[in-house]
Amino acid sequence: MSPDPTTAKVLGILSSYGTFRSKYTLLQKSQWWSEEQFEEYQLRQLHQLLTHAYDNVPYYSNVFRERGLTPHDIRDFDDLEKLPFLTKEIIRDNVEALKARNVAPDRFEYVTTGGTTGRPLGFYYEKGASRAKEWAFMRTLWGRVGYKFTDKLVVLRSNVVKTAERGIYWESALLGRWLNLSSYHMNEATLPTYIARIRAFRPKFLWAFPSVVTILASFMKRHDVEPFSTVKAILCGSEAVYPWQRGLLENAFQCRVFSWYGHSEMGALAGECEKSSQYHLFPEYGITELLSTNGTVVRGANEQAEIVTTGFNNLAFPLIRYRTGDFGAYTEDGCACHRNYRRLHSVEGRWLQELIIGQHGRIFPVTALNMHSDVYDNVEQFQFYQDREGELILNIVRGANYTEADSQRIREELLKKLGSDMRLDVEFVDHISRTKAGKFKFVVQKLPVDELIGYRRE
Repeated sequence: MSPDPTTAKVLGILSSYGTFRSKYTLLQKSQWWSEEQFEEYQLRQLHQLLTHAYDNVPYYSNVFRERGLTPHDIRDFDDLEKLPFLTKEIIRDNVEALKARNVAPDRFEYVTTGGTTGRPLGFYYEKGASRAKEWAFMRTLWGRVGYKFTDKLVVLRSNVVKTAERGIYWESALLGRWLNLSSYHMNEATLPTYIARIRAFRPKFLWAFPSVVTILASFMKRHDVEPFSTVKAILCGSEAVYPWQRGLLENAFQCRVFSWYGHSEMGALAGECEKSSQYHLFPEYGITELLSTNGTVVRGANEQAEIVTTGFNNLAFPLIRYRTGDFGAYTEDGCACHRNYRRLHSVEGRWLQELIIGQHGRIFPVTALNMHSDVYDNVEQFQFYQDREGELILNIVRGANYTEADSQRIREELLKKLGSDMRLDVEFVDHISRTKAGKFKFVVQKLPVDELIGYRRE
């Protein structure tokens, strides 16, 4: 019998244990480095990255040549501004040219992300390296609140639990240490069974989408459910944690909410520490710039600007000065943890949460409908729309190679998560409108979600 997807992914990471261990060991030491040590480390990593890209990545070879530059011309962080920004559109148009020629074909792992605009983005990781390094950083983050690999962990994210149709909304993972709970079957009738199973499992941590664990917390508050005595912290990623959510979760669970900012493109990673809820940027992960609306790099605090990243952990498909479409602002407030990391006091963008309402009060986040596969490769852009419970419309702007087979596959993959009792209609449109602020929305929700799920956003 093959392992479940969560176990398979973690076992795949552990098969690259040497890569993981080397990075993890470094992070245990480097977290206490001085600002000068971090600057020296970043400049050294940047030079190695640029030299690699110049020598092995056709897209960047052309960029350097067109500007009359070599990696030796980038001597400091200011010099990095001599290189152009990388956008999602450029990546889509240059996927093959962004692949490193010195990486063997079987070492490329194709991944996708829905992104801010609902337009899919495909790119590559390096098998045996990118995910192992990422786990070293995540293990370091979680370690700040006491997580150990042997601890029991409940997962409330986007897991499809095969037994859910039989009323069993969970499955064991990672040799029994993790318990995956379905985020697609949570309602007034089923949540008591979720609570009973969590209590019986006795986890130390919950790893969750904030929007999913909020459904559970809201139910617990409405019904005066006692918190889980064994849970030490809730690990929240992939979405922002709003202040009203943090208050609700900490009140319902009587423990710390711990969150972080990152993205599939592996350009930046920032997490809270044991002393504060500020997002501490890992300088070992890459270089982060903030870009103002007038195109200048922001140096000071409290100015909301676009996050631009240069990641160190994916040499197979390097992204240099990548515009994420997310926005953040630096803070100059000190932190009692004494780490010399630059910190963000806010992050906004693709994390803005929306919920979808299914039949019989089923509730789940649109985040869970992101596909990290090639299912949307022939789609230019897409957007979900809902105005009736149990019914969902997927508006698609078709790409040049789109066929009926794409529609069938998209429906099949979405219905695995939505369930057979959700009506899904695929409609084709010429374009998807922006909001008045010029942004795209991943989902247009017309239902009174706050009333339907029993909590009020503040």
